[in-house]
Amino acid sequence: MESLADLQEQLCRSMCAEVSLRETEEGHIVVSTPFTFPDGDGYTIYLKRTATGGWRLSDMGSTLMRLSYEQDIDKLKDGARARVYEQIVAEMGIEDDGGELFLETPPSVLGEGVFRFGQALTRIHDIRFLNRVQVESTFFEDLASELGHIVGTDVLMTDYAAPNIPDADRYRSDFAIEGKGGRPLLIFGVPSGGRARLATIVIQYLIQHDFDFRSLIVYSDMTAIPKGDLARLTTVANDQIPSLKEEVALRRKIVEAIR
Repeated sequence: MESLADLQEQLCRSMCAEVSLRETEEGHIVVSTPFTFPDGDGYTIYLKRTATGGWRLSDMGSTLMRLSYEQDIDKLKDGARARVYEQIVAEMGIEDDGGELFLETPPSVLGEGVFRFGQALTRIHDIRFLNRVQVESTFFEDLASELGHIVGTDVLMTDYAAPNIPDADRYRSDFAIEGKGGRPLLIFGVPSGGRARLATIVIQYLIQHDFDFRSLIVYSDMTAIPKGDLARLTTVANDQIPSLKEEVALRRKIVEAIR
């Protein structure tokens, strides 16, 4: 039976075999590790001596660049994404220098630094896999931002309750924009089947109480909504946008509705 010392030596040999170094013309040392992104590409980690004799581990901006292929990196600056990002950076002890992520470490703990840096890059890359509650939160933040760009934040009303309607506080729209003649455009964000059902209930209630309005549904992903919920909401809503990616259509629908 192998001893713990034997197992440790075996693991060390195996792990060291997975790590290799290569020096670039610019004087950086490229560290190849077992860490990979979901598509199989390996992490790019660079080493460079610091003025104090330690090491600076850097990704040379590659992690955020990869994230930019799938989402707007500017959205890491505020909202739920920003909170998650800032938490990871603080917990892992890394820094962001204009999109370049780096970690400075003494020579004595370089190995630990490499693994910690790789773990940090993994967590940052996985921001795109936020849980359902966080995804809903970021969707509404993105929707509010987009609507603000279209009509202006001073015009956009949030958590809108229709005036002179019984129990209006219980039947609110996510957003509202006053249209021509005072007729409001009520906007409902729908990232899930539950939100689709809620929007249907609110719209039906306002129609039953003869409130004069137009409704616009903006889905996070229309194809992800259960067919029954989608059919009921489609029946009562005036206009729908299948996703926030349809920015031109969203702007056109809003302009048409409030003229």
